[in-house]
Amino acid sequence: MQGRKEYAEKLFMSFQLSDRVPKENLYRRLRETLDLSFLYKDTKELYGKTGNPSIDPVVFFKLLLTGYLENITSDRKLVEHCSMRMDVLYFLGFDIDEELPWHSTISRTRQLYPIALFETLFNKVFTLCVGAGMVSGHTQAVDSAPVKANASMESLVLKIPKDSVANHLQKVQDENQEPIKKNDPPSSAVYITAPDHQLRKLAKHQQKLLDQPISAPGAAHEKSQLLSNKTHYSPHDPDARISIKPGKARKLNYRCNMAVDTAEGVISHVQADFADGRDSQYLPGLTRELQSRLKENELLMENLLADTGYSNGSNYSFLEQKGITGWVPVFGRFKPVVPGFSYNKENDEYTCMAGKPLPFKAFEHTADGRLLKSYWAASTDCNRCPLKATCVPKSPCRRITRTAYDEQYLRAHARQHSQRGKRMKKLRQSTVEPVFGSLTQYYGLNKIGVLGKAGAHKVMLMAAIAFNLKKYLKNGGRKPSCAYFKDSIQAFEQVLFALLALLNNPYQFY
Repeated sequence: MQGRKEYAEKLFMSFQLSDRVPKENLYRRLRETLDLSFLYKDTKELYGKTGNPSIDPVVFFKLLLTGYLENITSDRKLVEHCSMRMDVLYFLGFDIDEELPWHSTISRTRQLYPIALFETLFNKVFTLCVGAGMVSGHTQAVDSAPVKANASMESLVLKIPKDSVANHLQKVQDENQEPIKKNDPPSSAVYITAPDHQLRKLAKHQQKLLDQPISAPGAAHEKSQLLSNKTHYSPHDPDARISIKPGKARKLNYRCNMAVDTAEGVISHVQADFADGRDSQYLPGLTRELQSRLKENELLMENLLADTGYSNGSNYSFLEQKGITGWVPVFGRFKPVVPGFSYNKENDEYTCMAGKPLPFKAFEHTADGRLLKSYWAASTDCNRCPLKATCVPKSPCRRITRTAYDEQYLRAHARQHSQRGKRMKKLRQSTVEPVFGSLTQYYGLNKIGVLGKAGAHKVMLMAAIAFNLKKYLKNGGRKPSCAYFKDSIQAFEQVLFALLALLNNPYQFY
């Protein structure tokens, strides 16, 4: 017999969300796992003792987590989505007849809470992963990627020269206008701060672009060729920077620098940086923060894997001083040897094919701050040399310029071309790059929806927290086989070294 369902709304009914949400549901497990009660104490000083009650700090962070887990970047869409999900309402602690906070409340609260609060939550989730045996600590893979800022190239305007009539008029106007709003650009972003030699180099490059024939699509647009961070800024988001990636259009971006543990792919560090900087300049700060976090969890970092963008002589030296082996490929222009010259390490000098010495003379600095060592021969030796016509025809003597970190470069070059170096390269590619792909595709990191570098940092931290939490719940608190065997091997090696030391010198332990 055919059945038919008739629907009529009930005026009264007995209903509990806990009865409707399955035990294996992600948000139910998350509610049972994640303890956010510390937020009440950490946010108490941010509020006064009078006035209307604020949004519950725990509810605020749970709403943000839901947004990144559901790949929703709009606060308005997030509230609408959560109101229709019973499992999310149960996770938030709301009943089906309760109204969620307004989307504007979420935006204002995000601006109110400091970055330190977001980092505290990241550290607590990271500690959960460490306790589950998902983090080995000894090998970390580092990489970076541009993330689209909430500003368009059309919003760019010219910076004002510091010593100009326009600058004076701007100051007069500022003195007579209304107080500056929070989202107005800082004075440092409005004025040109680049050195004169960089501006001359930029002008020469732009003139070359104008003189060359148009080939690429869109290259005929004058604005697409003459925009630079040294001469332009975005009033809408002054911290956003123009960045260029081969094969892609120029955009206003932020740079996301991230470290991932190689045991189970847990994100161990993430930070937002300006997009116009080099990867190499951010490595020391990233390493210090990462080492501090690992030390708090009683873990020791031994290896750091990165791509060529982090290659830098000072970085190689920095990692060696920290006791870390840097598996960072040497930049392509570095040459291990100087053709036709032999190097004497003891005397710190080169010898040419004619047998004449080129001793070390002085340190020099390039325009971008790189430290170099200069070697040159005596002019009397070169003037009488029969090879001068082919060796140095237009100069009085032969000069050789090498980086001041030549020894560190040579060690990095040897590691790069070893069998272990090739394995480390594959390990880095299979560890950190898939994590970036997941964050941009499934965790709301395809675009920064807020303004400012601080806001971008908060977004990246929350995306990393959501990623680690989901991986933690998937792991279920069990110790993974990969991390378990790696830890077992390390423990066995320590015991073996102790036994060998005891056999070699049995009296040192008495």
